[in-house]
Amino acid sequence: MDLATIIGMLGAIVMVTGAVSLGATPMVFLNPISLLIVVGGSLMVVLSQLRFSECRLALHAASRAFKHTLPDTASTIEEVVEISKLARKQGLLALEGFETSSRYLQQGLQMLADGFPPETVKEVLDKERLMTLDRNQAGARAFTLLNEVAPAMGMIGTLIGLVQMLANMDDPSSIGPAMAVALLTTLYGVLIANVIAKPIAEKLDARMQQQAKLQILWTDALLAIQEGKNPRVVEQMLLAYLPDEVRDRRKMQDENAAAGEGANE
Repeated sequence: MDLATIIGMLGAIVMVTGAVSLGATPMVFLNPISLLIVVGGSLMVVLSQLRFSECRLALHAASRAFKHTLPDTASTIEEVVEISKLARKQGLLALEGFETSSRYLQQGLQMLADGFPPETVKEVLDKERLMTLDRNQAGARAFTLLNEVAPAMGMIGTLIGLVQMLANMDDPSSIGPAMAVALLTTLYGVLIANVIAKPIAEKLDARMQQQAKLQILWTDALLAIQEGKNPRVVEQMLLAYLPDEVRDRRKMQDENAAAGEGANE
């Protein structure tokens, strides 16, 4: 579970509701007309720009942003190095029974065990990566659109409220409700865009980039394993995917481990 996303969004909601509670009665911030304009209008506008299949992808992608986290690069490198050692000792056929949490990596290992040529392995995995990216982008597009549409619908609601207020200036009792619609629609639009839609869209975009990076790493590792490269060579090749500070830390740990083994001898 991605706690950062949950804590961040809930924290923002709690702070806003806390500020509302400390002022006037919270009920003044609930306006059915404003909610209808912003929430209902925004959803309809987003729906008009998408297919129903893309809406389902959006809901699925949003749930994954909360429920699942991708493995970090360092642990992924350690996993494929172990796979490389297994393949070097027992051959590529031994990879057929290797269990991994990644469907992408599992597919690649099966192809190596089945004896597919390197160009076919790369072609299939590259196609899988591009299709995965396309599905993720389709899912994230709904929240990107919602981030753009919600403030605009809030502005439309504000204009509606102002028109109603100006059209009934001779009736003082109608000015307050019209002004409430004008202000609350702007508030709702900004909240939906910045507290819900934009964080999810940004999270999904970061998730897409991270997943694509991992899939490229897996492809490079699988092709190196298929070529029969030494596991140490595979590890050094994949360290390029780590930030400089992480690589320096790993190098220091390896040097300390080597020095310790030398002292024991």
